[in-house]
Amino acid sequence: MATASASSSTEDWSAGEVSAWANSAGFSAEVVRMLDGLEGASLLAVTEADLRHEPFSRCSFSERKRLAVSLRALHHLSSSTTTTTCTSTSTSTLHCDCNCNCNCNFNFECTRTRTRTHTCSHSHSRSRSRSRSCSCPRIASSSRHHHHHHHHHNRTNLHVAHSDEPEPEVRSRFEGTASRLKPEVWKAFLSLCYVFLVTWVTAVVMVIVHDKVPDMKKYPPLPDLFLDNVPHIPWAFDMCEITGSILMAIWMVVLLFHKHRFILLRRFFALSGTVFLLRCITMLITSLSVPGGHLKCAPRSYPSDVELYSNWSRRLSQAYAIWTGAGMSVRGVRTCGDYMFSGHTVALTLLNFFITEYTSRSLYVLHIVTWLMNMFGIFFILAAHEHYSIDVFIAFYITSRLFLYYHTLSNNQALMQGDSLRTRIWFPLLSFFESEVDGIVPNEYESPLTLLYVMKAWIVQMFRDLSETSVVRFAADRSNMEKTQGYRNESSDKDVQASVDDSVHHLHYCTDAGCQLDKVFHVSANADTLKKDD
Repeated sequence: MATASASSSTEDWSAGEVSAWANSAGFSAEVVRMLDGLEGASLLAVTEADLRHEPFSRCSFSERKRLAVSLRALHHLSSSTTTTTCTSTSTSTLHCDCNCNCNCNFNFECTRTRTRTHTCSHSHSRSRSRSRSCSCPRIASSSRHHHHHHHHHNRTNLHVAHSDEPEPEVRSRFEGTASRLKPEVWKAFLSLCYVFLVTWVTAVVMVIVHDKVPDMKKYPPLPDLFLDNVPHIPWAFDMCEITGSILMAIWMVVLLFHKHRFILLRRFFALSGTVFLLRCITMLITSLSVPGGHLKCAPRSYPSDVELYSNWSRRLSQAYAIWTGAGMSVRGVRTCGDYMFSGHTVALTLLNFFITEYTSRSLYVLHIVTWLMNMFGIFFILAAHEHYSIDVFIAFYITSRLFLYYHTLSNNQALMQGDSLRTRIWFPLLSFFESEVDGIVPNEYESPLTLLYVMKAWIVQMFRDLSETSVVRFAADRSNMEKTQGYRNESSDKDVQASVDDSVHHLHYCTDAGCQLDKVFHVSANADTLKKDD
């Protein structure tokens, strides 16, 4: 085992030296007061995420960015003591455990390359006096993701890729947060249209499966571990829908104050539409028997002597009633046959996951409450004997897996780059909606009034851009051209008239017939010439 290390002077700073550094760097008295009491090691532990919260959030945006840049410079200075450990095995294979933030220290010979990396030469020897080498590229990481170390075997050199001044995108990916977060309101609108379309299709499918529900006398309820041991509670299903309404109200409040609300909206609509589209397929392919004897379910009968158009108009009117009632029994919607899988469980689970994902981790009480509401909502569904246990389990599993898959791929865009074609095939909505997001969406909040100001500025800018478009410029140029043409025509007519008058004036002074004839020809020629020029 060979180890190289050195001590860090920044980590050994006292609280007084930290204050002196802050004063010498030109920070305001407020920043110096916030750093008061911090020693060198504690100062290096401050991250950009810490700068977004109290007490640093009281500072101006420019002050926080200056502090972040200065802290990053201190990290580069202190990283010169990072230890690189390499071990050699009897099979002559060298395994390197490298800290990918390391700088070259006294035991390395460094050369600057044109690709903004350091090439560090290091010789590792044992009793056999054989040299080994490995490569440890820098991999973006965050507190949520693991470091990945790639090994490359060479003969003499150890190459450690290290950017001496990371770009903003690299710094952002290292912290795990996205470097670009465009609202893209039009994508949120498209996702809303998508979920409207899917819910309408779901309503039509619910009408179709209701007409296919098995006869309750011929097909009794299937054996179910939960339903067979829990008595029917009549009011339980209403309690489930009330629980879902409370979760929806909480989610609306989160959207109201979240800074990146349009990204959250399009994700919520995309996932909701996809899960309910899958539910349409599972409802159609298999019709389960009615789970409870208290349910009055029977296929609707349509007169055979009535035209097909009339029957489908009745079905569509029933689907419209389901669609406008959001499929909720408290709004008078009662359906049968739509058992595999539970739409109420999908709604409860999606709302719970989105609330816990896009609120601060410090709001653990809220997260506990939402999880309890999710679980109690599922219990109420089963206690009402409205679904089989398998319906609820499959709904929770599919919803939670899709949520995790979607967010994992969105937060790790690098995972999609190597196999982007497969991602576009299996996750087309993800590839489209998240094309401009390259990391984790941070939980940042703002006043709803800020949204109004942004919308006002956006509308004003839109009209400004519209006034500068090529169509408007072309119309303005055409109008100016027509005005110029009118001026030219008017001046040309005046020139012709003046020339004619001048020639006629000279004609009066001609005494012989030949002179007068020449003048007449002169008048005609001048008029023709001016018209041709015009």
